[in-house]
Amino acid sequence: MVAPVWLQFVDLLVAICFILGLKGLSGPKTARNGNLIGAFGAVVAVVVLFIAHPGMNNLPLIIGAIVIGLLIGVPAARGVKMTAMPQMVALFNGVGGGAAALISIIEFFEMGVGEPGAEINYGALAATVFTVVIGSIAFTGSILTFLKLQELITTRPIVLPAGPFVTGLVAVATLVAAVWLLVAPSTLVLIVLLVLSLLAGIMLVLPVGGADVPIVISLLNAFTGLSVAASGYVLGNVLLIIAGTLVGAAGTLLTREMAHAMGRSVSKTMFGAFTATAAAAAGTGEERPVKTSTAQDVAIMLEYASKVLIVPGYGLAVAQAQQTIRELADLLSEKGIDVAYAIHPVAGRMPGHMNVLLAEANVPYEQLRELDDVNPEFASTDVVIVVGANDVVNPAAKSDPNAPIFGMPILDVSAAKQVVFLKRSMRPGFAGIENELLYQDGTTLLFGDAKASLTDVVSAVKEL
Repeated sequence: MVAPVWLQFVDLLVAICFILGLKGLSGPKTARNGNLIGAFGAVVAVVVLFIAHPGMNNLPLIIGAIVIGLLIGVPAARGVKMTAMPQMVALFNGVGGGAAALISIIEFFEMGVGEPGAEINYGALAATVFTVVIGSIAFTGSILTFLKLQELITTRPIVLPAGPFVTGLVAVATLVAAVWLLVAPSTLVLIVLLVLSLLAGIMLVLPVGGADVPIVISLLNAFTGLSVAASGYVLGNVLLIIAGTLVGAAGTLLTREMAHAMGRSVSKTMFGAFTATAAAAAGTGEERPVKTSTAQDVAIMLEYASKVLIVPGYGLAVAQAQQTIRELADLLSEKGIDVAYAIHPVAGRMPGHMNVLLAEANVPYEQLRELDDVNPEFASTDVVIVVGANDVVNPAAKSDPNAPIFGMPILDVSAAKQVVFLKRSMRPGFAGIENELLYQDGTTLLFGDAKASLTDVVSAVKEL
């Protein structure tokens, strides 16, 4: 059945909105408008669906589901803290994959496969099987990443006894069940496939830990996009195919970029824990001396600097100190000091985390320096202020082959003349390993809550 011309035109308009919205998300200056354009397209698509199908069944249930979703989603999105944004992305992503899988299961029964004399559309059946598998993996995998990032379970890799064998067995069994469902469709085989796919999502994410978890979120996001595109084929909905393909492509590219930023392949990210040797310990168990300072000491150090670089990290987001660091940067700039921010691609818990955080404080975009651009500048920098970052400045990424972050490109903070490290305690970063930068001669530590410490430094700078 060919859609009316007006509906085809609307589909084209919505598809353009999705593409422009995704394009807008590629830069901090256009991200907000891109988000609004994409949201507008989604609203139009939902409204037009009701207009194009006036005799829609179960309308009260559909509207009720939308209302419940709004009542849950809007407060959750508005109230989420910046530090919890990655786990919310994981949660919403999982819901999308689960919804696609459920729709395909419903369509499986609508096809009437398995009934005597039923005509089977094998193309639609194959898309249904694909959606059930990929959507279910995205669902359980995303829920598990949420639990890890929320620290409801350990963030470290969980390797079960005979983990590679069990994971491989589940993967093979899932593939066999999928082929079996295509050859001899039945409700029993569908249930077996669903259970195996849900289990596969768990087995896929369990051995992933530390800073690799956000990469898995991006990969599962791509899975959700592909499952949505396949469900669009099953339903004959062009917009679902377009939107799902865009999400799948964007998620795949982002996964590759994040893996590259971590200095490893996607396969090593997913399965590295199976072959990893003993990781570097979080500490030696011995207390090692570190140099500490006061806010007044740091203010004097900054007073005599001509160039300062600020390295933001997850701790800055936790302390909600972005406004305070902006105030300090403005004070230093007024004194004629060159100030910029060194941004690592995976600082925080997801790409762009620090960019969004600093944008909240209206930090000028031109002051943000990416990894490749800023690394040559550290050697000529008088003072580097590290606020809440740890793994992305840890020299172990270059020097310790046993470290879980070995091979990851880092910010070359150790090349600077002086380093001020703001920390709440000597607790290691997300990767769980000790940071040798803390013990170098040019490093001094300022202990305490980042916001309180920066406020004291600001006050001390004003008094000079």
